[in-house]
Amino acid sequence: QSLFVLRRVITALSKRSTGQAGETRLHVPYRESKLTSLLQHAIGGNGFLLMLACLSPADKHFEENLSTLQYASQAADIKNEPTLNLDPKDRLIQDLQAKLA
Repeated sequence: QSLFVLRRVITALSKRSTGQAGETRLHVPYRESKLTSLLQHAIGGNGFLLMLACLSPADKHFEENLSTLQYASQAADIKNEPTLNLDPKDRLIQDLQAKLA
């Protein structure tokens, strides 16, 4: 069930990122499984996310490979805006050092 919910989360984030059909305010079901609750900040947060898709070269796994590629395509549509989390004091120190330099 966790992987099913993860797929729903990725679909919702993908639709939100692409602005598909005005769905920028779409609900993302993070709390429907423990896996997505744990990954919430990694998937939809302000950091970088890397997802790998593994495929099989065997012909008998064609359908599963196709499904994996569709899933990876949706995951690639997710756009996060990474920001550096700085303590306000550290930011002030950096600003002052920049003025001195």
